[in-house]
Amino acid sequence: MTVSPGYAFVMVAVMAAVMLGQRATPFVLFKKGTPKSIDYIGQALPPAVMAMLIIYSLKAVSLSSFPHGLPELIALAFISIVHIWKHNNLISILGGTILYMILIQVVFV
Repeated sequence: MTVSPGYAFVMVAVMAAVMLGQRATPFVLFKKGTPKSIDYIGQALPPAVMAMLIIYSLKAVSLSSFPHGLPELIALAFISIVHIWKHNNLISILGGTILYMILIQVVFV
């Protein structure tokens, strides 16, 4: 199926308008200040999402068979220590992912 250049332009223009509207809506709605409920969600949601991601990542770890969850435990400890030390999500996640991949591909084979 071929799409004409005019149709593609209209599609991109509509998507850009929708995106701009989504980005501008909070500024229009909350000119006087952000409601306390939105502030609470903004503070509570990131730790809750991280906790859910940790639980989801560790749910399939088998403690009864080799390597008994050691790569995951080592990577989790590394991520925690680096995050407490540097307070940088990117460094923590990237470093932990690299360490975990090395552990499961090289160390715990």
